[in-house]
Amino acid sequence: MVLLSEIILIVLPVFVVIGVGYVLRKAGLVGKEFLFQLNRLIYYVALPALLFYKIATADFSASFNPRLLAGMIISVVAVFGASFLFARLMGYPEKSQGAFCQASFRGNIVYFGLAIVYNGYGESGLAIAGILVGFLVPLYNFLAVVGLLLPQQNGEHKLGRSFWAYQLALNPLIIASFIGILWSFFNIPVPIVLSRSLDILTGMSLPLALIAIGASLSRDKLKGEMIKTSLATVTRLFLAPLITVLTLLLLGISGLELAVGVILAGAPTATASYIMAQQLKSDAELSGAIIVMTTLISVFSYSVILFLLRFYGV
Repeated sequence: MVLLSEIILIVLPVFVVIGVGYVLRKAGLVGKEFLFQLNRLIYYVALPALLFYKIATADFSASFNPRLLAGMIISVVAVFGASFLFARLMGYPEKSQGAFCQASFRGNIVYFGLAIVYNGYGESGLAIAGILVGFLVPLYNFLAVVGLLLPQQNGEHKLGRSFWAYQLALNPLIIASFIGILWSFFNIPVPIVLSRSLDILTGMSLPLALIAIGASLSRDKLKGEMIKTSLATVTRLFLAPLITVLTLLLLGISGLELAVGVILAGAPTATASYIMAQQLKSDAELSGAIIVMTTLISVFSYSVILFLLRFYGV
C-alpha cells in the first residue's frame, strides 16, 4: 500500500497538470493561437533554459556515464529498426510506414520524460536525464527524418542544407544541452544573478509543457486505424522500456541511472512526431492518433514501470 501510494504521488500530479491543460482548452481559455505561441515559448525559451541550467549546475563526472548513453543509443536504434522492418513486412502504405516507425521509437523525453524523472528522483535524476537528452534529441531527429523518407523514395522531397542544419544543429534544445554539457564539463561557476534568474525562469518549464500537452489532446485524432495505433502504442510504452532495461542491465547499469534510462524510454510518443509527419508528407493522422493513445495509456504504463523499479529497490 505504501509503495502504491508513492507511485500515485509521482505519476498522478503530472497527469493532473495535463488534465488542467485539457480542461482549459475545452473551457475556451486556451485557443489554437495561444497554444501555438505557448509551444513556441516552451520550445525556444522555457525548456532550453531548464536543460542548460540543470546540466550546467550538475557534476558532470557524477551525472554522465558513457555506458548509460551507449545503452540508450543502442536501445533507440533497436526499436527504430524493429518498428521500421515490422511496418515494411506488414505491407503498410508508404506514408504509414514512416509514421508508424517514428511514433514507435520517438518518445516525448523532453516534455514528458523529464517531468516523471524529476517527480520521482529529484534534481539528481534530472541532471542525469538532462545530459542524456542532450545526446538523444539529435539522434531522434536524425532517425525520424530517415524513417519518414526511406519509404517514400520517389523524389518528392527536396531537403536542402538548411533543413538538415536546423534539425541536427540549430535545434534550441540541442544547443542548450550542448552548452550546458560544456559548462558542466569545464566546471564553470554560474553567476549568482544568472542562477537566480534561471531558477525563476525554469520554474515554468515543465508545468507549461504539461499544460500544452493536455491542451493538444483531442479525441478526433483517434479516428485513425486502431490496429496500427495499438501496435505502435504497445511498442512505445512497453517494448521500448523492456529493450532498454535489458540493454542497460547487460552493460552493468543499475540504480538511479537505470531508473532514469527506463523512464525516458517509456515516454509516450513525442508531439513533434505529428509536425514532422506533416512536414515530410507522411501519415500525420496516424501520428496524431498514436500520440493521443500513448499519452493516455502512459498513466498506466508509467505506474507499472515505477512499481517495478520501486519493488526492486531502484
